[in-house]
Amino acid sequence: MTDLDFRLIDWALIALYFMLLVFLTWKRDSNDADEESFLLSGRKMSLAAFVATLVSTWYGGILGVGEYSYQFGISQWLLFGFPFYVFSALFAWLLAGKIRMNKALSLPEAVANFYGENAGRFSALPIFILVSPAPYILMLGLIFQYLTGGAGDFLWYAGAVAFFSVAYVAFGGFSAVVHTDMLQVVLMFGGFICLLIFAGLNFGGLDQLWRQLPATYRDLTGGHNLQYILVWFFIALWTFVDPSFHQRAAAAKSPATAKKGIFISILLWSLFDFLTMFSGIYGWAILGPDLGEPIMVYPYLANEILPIGFKGLFFVALLATIMSTLDSYLFLSGQTLGRDLLAKLFPAVARNTLTRISTMVAAVLGILLIIIYPSVINLWYVIGSVMLPGLLIPVLGVYLRFFTLQKRWVLPAMVVSIAVSLCWLILGTITSDGSYDYAYMGVEPFYPGLGVSMLLWLLGRKRDGGLLEETAFSKEMVD
Repeated sequence: MTDLDFRLIDWALIALYFMLLVFLTWKRDSNDADEESFLLSGRKMSLAAFVATLVSTWYGGILGVGEYSYQFGISQWLLFGFPFYVFSALFAWLLAGKIRMNKALSLPEAVANFYGENAGRFSALPIFILVSPAPYILMLGLIFQYLTGGAGDFLWYAGAVAFFSVAYVAFGGFSAVVHTDMLQVVLMFGGFICLLIFAGLNFGGLDQLWRQLPATYRDLTGGHNLQYILVWFFIALWTFVDPSFHQRAAAAKSPATAKKGIFISILLWSLFDFLTMFSGIYGWAILGPDLGEPIMVYPYLANEILPIGFKGLFFVALLATIMSTLDSYLFLSGQTLGRDLLAKLFPAVARNTLTRISTMVAAVLGILLIIIYPSVINLWYVIGSVMLPGLLIPVLGVYLRFFTLQKRWVLPAMVVSIAVSLCWLILGTITSDGSYDYAYMGVEPFYPGLGVSMLLWLLGRKRDGGLLEETAFSKEMVD
């Protein structure tokens, strides 16, 4: 692959982008000493802001998406698109309004208020891992290593950008995240629209591309077996326990705003999936099938086909797509560790201060995690497979009576389910051939953990209810 051909205007666009991030961070809302303002922007987020921050935050794994579409074609839509549309719609229908009406400022706090302090405190640990910024730090490190001509270890670049994000997130709180996301969602779409247009001009239209694809690239399954496909469908249940979804629903100015905003976001995600999927497939057609680093297909393709200026714009779009998720997950990680866990141990320290310190801790732990799992898709798979089984049913039970557990069963359900999935993952890793095959005895680690969770739910289910007051929800939803 040829070296990056960047000119002064391309570098200027990247510099301008980072200056805009700093400027928008300074546009803080009034008083972030107020915890509700610092964590949720005072629960007054408009529909436009809600859509912008949700769309940009939920699509940070852009290099992983490119890696997959380059290798497997349109099955990207089946694994990374459709399941998330379905569960996002269910989240909007079943949970968004109820979360907005809940007085809790965070997901662990909602668990604690409903099930008890011990359950809430433990839930903070898997939630902290679930929103690890590791995949996004990894991607930024790879991009900046490429921008600088491959000089130095990508971990140095990853650390530098991560700590830049720590600085403006810790300073501005959730308001800074929202302000920057409104810029970044525009850059995301603009950059990939340009890339797809120039790819079509370079290679030919989508009809010509389709005719030249191998059969596996035109196959919705991508050649994967049913068990592997179903694991990704189950991992899409991540939506129900993802703190970024809960945070944004809680921050919306009304339940109706949260619900409507999610449905609009689904439409925008489907459009962006189209752009990213065919950009990755064009990368296969233009760059060839033997790319040494499939995860870098978008940067390599942009370098190959985009003219001066447009090239810089596209790299800004890549950075914006990743940074929008990195800053959100850093903030959520810091909030979960600092406010929901450490605040119990250090009651004399202000919660906002602990949140700020914990964003730095989250960045450091994220860097350590990418040393162990230097692959975006594997990071998603490992984190989701281990943490989701223990969180899914208890979190759903906070809002939906059908899933509510008796209090004494909640902590065992979380601990045992996560432990089973983790042990299964370790056994699969030990017995594999080193090719990131985590299945043990032919079974992916997600399944035994979820099976144990469902068994404990059947044994400990609360038969007489557990739903938050329906009348209050109904009144608010009518408003």
